[in-house]
Amino acid sequence: MPGVDRQDSWWRGGLFLLIAACVVALDQVTKLWVRSTLTLYETVPVFGRLSLTNVRNTGSAFGLFVNQAFLLTLIAVVGVIAILLFYRYFSKSSMLGVSSLSLVFGGAVGNLIDRLRFGYVTDFILVRLWGDFYWPTFNVADSAISIGSIMLVVFIFLSFGKSDGRTSKDRS
Repeated sequence: MPGVDRQDSWWRGGLFLLIAACVVALDQVTKLWVRSTLTLYETVPVFGRLSLTNVRNTGSAFGLFVNQAFLLTLIAVVGVIAILLFYRYFSKSSMLGVSSLSLVFGGAVGNLIDRLRFGYVTDFILVRLWGDFYWPTFNVADSAISIGSIMLVVFIFLSFGKSDGRTSKDRS
């Protein structure tokens, strides 16, 4: 039924936008709070191994491409456009595919906003793994990108299993 397909498409599109908007809003509100509450490099313990700190990240994940604002902004814009193109393919698939893309999209937009406004991304979540070893500082957008990417890999593996009609047991 064409009407059902169109209604389902609108619902998935609405879900995509809702998740992405929530990620962007939460990311921007938390970054604003950190910038207005903590001085640069100030660290406040929250509980256990979790602390909040105000860090300006001029690079990408794990400190790569430091001070390459134009390159990173260009990559982010291309990434956002690519996600929207992928969405056209995933919009007719499962909610897992749509949700995963919306998380990655929202995270990419959240960090892109920082890069365009400030030339850097505000990171603030600091996790001590053991001793003096810390996970690189990150933010809500980074978390959404990571979770969405993992979900996307799961979605692709699940879709691959369905595409040829065989289970993983049959392939071996």
